[in-house]
Amino acid sequence: MISINQTLIEVSQIYLEGLSPQQLNILNLMEKSREVYRYDSMMQLEFELLLREEIIESARLLDKSRAQFASFETSKCNEAYWTVTGEGGFEFKPNVLPQTAIEDIFINGQKYAFECAVAIVIIYYKAVLESIDKRHFNQMFANLYLFSWKFDLDLDLSSHIGTDFLPGDCVYFKNPDHDPRMPEWQGENAIILNGNLYFGHGIGITTSQGMIDVLNTKRQKDSKISAFLLNQITRPNFRYLSQFRITRSRASPLAILKIGSKTYLL
Repeated sequence: MISINQTLIEVSQIYLEGLSPQQLNILNLMEKSREVYRYDSMMQLEFELLLREEIIESARLLDKSRAQFASFETSKCNEAYWTVTGEGGFEFKPNVLPQTAIEDIFINGQKYAFECAVAIVIIYYKAVLESIDKRHFNQMFANLYLFSWKFDLDLDLSSHIGTDFLPGDCVYFKNPDHDPRMPEWQGENAIILNGNLYFGHGIGITTSQGMIDVLNTKRQKDSKISAFLLNQITRPNFRYLSQFRITRSRASPLAILKIGSKTYLL
C-alpha cells in the first residue's frame, strides 16, 4: 500500500507519465504489499523509485566491473585513490573526492577485491551518487570508509524483519552449516534485481535457488542443513536522502491532480 500525505493512493487512480517500466513495476509491487509505504509528498515517492532503479543498475555495473571477491585479509584496491587499512578496509586518499573514489571502483574494477557486505555498501553509495546532487554527495560522505557494514550516517541503512521484498532491497542468504575454514561463505548479501534475480558479489547474478545452490557447496562435509533466504530486508533511508535529489529542469513525472474521486499523478 502507498500513502501520500496520510492518504492511501491506488495505482489504478494514477495517471502515470515519465516512469520507466522498472519504476512502474516497483510502484505496483508497493501497492500489492501488506506494508504501507508512507511519504510526505509525491517527490519523496518519485525519488525512491529513481534511487531503487539506480541501485539495480549499480548492482549490474558492479557485476560487470571485474572486481573480485576476497576476504578482508586479502582485499585490495586502486592505490591511486584508496589506501587499504590494517583491518582490510578502504580509506580514500585526502586529495581525492568521494565521488571520484567510488566511481573508480566501477571503472577499474580489476584493481579491487572485497567481500560481499562491502559490495552492497559500494552499490548503495554509487546509486546515491547517481541520484543526488554531486556537491551534496561529496560533502555528506567526506569521511567515507569502506569496511564490512560500516557506512556513513547519511546513508542511513537500516534492517528490519519482513518479507516485503522490493527491487533494490538488500537481502541475506544464510548458510548456517558453512565450512568453518571458509567464514566468508557463512552467507551472501544480495541485491534484489528484477523478477527472481539477485546479485551477490562473489556469486554473480542468479535466482534465489542459484544463490542457495552455490552456498550449499560451501558447507561442511556431509552437511544436511541447506542455506536459505532470511526474512530480513536492508535499505537506505529514501525519505531522508530525497532532500538532496538532483534538481531537474523538467516537471516531475509524478504530481497530484484531483478531479472528483480520481487522483492523477502528472
